[in-house]
Amino acid sequence: MTAADTVVCVHGFWSHGTGMYLIKRRLEREFGFRALLFSYPSVRGSLDENAAALSSFIREQEIDAVHVVGHSLGGVLAMRMLANDPGALPGRVVCLGSPLAGSRAADYLHAQVWAEEIIGRSLPAGVVEAAASDWASHVCERREIGVIAGNVPLGFGRLVANFQEDNDGSVGVSETRLDGVADHLVMPVSHKGMLVSSDVADQAGSFLKRGEFLRDS
Repeated sequence: MTAADTVVCVHGFWSHGTGMYLIKRRLEREFGFRALLFSYPSVRGSLDENAAALSSFIREQEIDAVHVVGHSLGGVLAMRMLANDPGALPGRVVCLGSPLAGSRAADYLHAQVWAEEIIGRSLPAGVVEAAASDWASHVCERREIGVIAGNVPLGFGRLVANFQEDNDGSVGVSETRLDGVADHLVMPVSHKGMLVSSDVADQAGSFLKRGEFLRDS
């Protein structure tokens, strides 16, 4: 197995590395990747602290290339790592339901005094105060980024965000768009459903292998 076959799976907000286990297993069994789970304190840690921890985790593997698959905030974190570290190892990135252009649901929570402690520091820094669309454009210029959005509206976000568009229950499809990405795909899944969908994992694996998602001819 070569270094380019290594994938790091990064979980989202209020989650843990094990939440990415089914995607990890699918990437290993169906695509032959060596997949690793990375965990970080999504509430306690700052965005830049967590990005630095992800960078250190990758360098500890002693490889010369790596792919990253990030769900929700995990995708934002992967983009932040690449934005902060010009010397980051080469490889492709797949963002699953990541609010790269901001989040109405996160905006609502950030404005609530009662939510201050549960929302933490990483989400406001990377999604509310300045979204990836504000600071990650140069990342797309030097590496291939693929984004998968969902359009099954099942999730907490739809209760607090006034979505007037397709959404996955937490993130609107428009909120996943980022200028310069190599490919963008909308799939019939919810925000959490992405984590258990073999079709989503297969699309992620396809992008990591080929630099594009699978589409019917």
